[in-house]
Amino acid sequence: QVQLVESGGGWVQPGGSLLLSCAASGFNFSMDFMRWYRQAPGKERELIAEITGTGGSSNLADSVKGRFTISRDNAKNLVYLQMSSLKREDTAVYYCSAFGLRPPHDYWGQGTQVTVSS
Repeated sequence: QVQLVESGGGWVQPGGSLLLSCAASGFNFSMDFMRWYRQAPGKERELIAEITGTGGSSNLADSVKGRFTISRDNAKNLVYLQMSSLKREDTAVYYCSAFGLRPPHDYWGQGTQVTVSS
């Protein structure tokens, strides 16, 4: 059974940091691109970070570049999103997803809420 379980969300003041984790099971984790998306109230879901299966390459959206980092631990089937210098506009539900082609699939977690507020 495929599972993606995000954790680490919560409330943080502007300028603070949070580390999100996503625990994966039920599929060949190291073969998949792992992505972090977020969806703010009233807005469309936004792809903010992506990392290759080996972890050798990653991409970040301009909105988070320089503040967020994506990483993964294939031995533990975990992907992380380190968020720093958080802004109010980072408030959203954050989702991780696993994207692969053999066979084609796109798995999603249930999301974790991040609220940036003073």
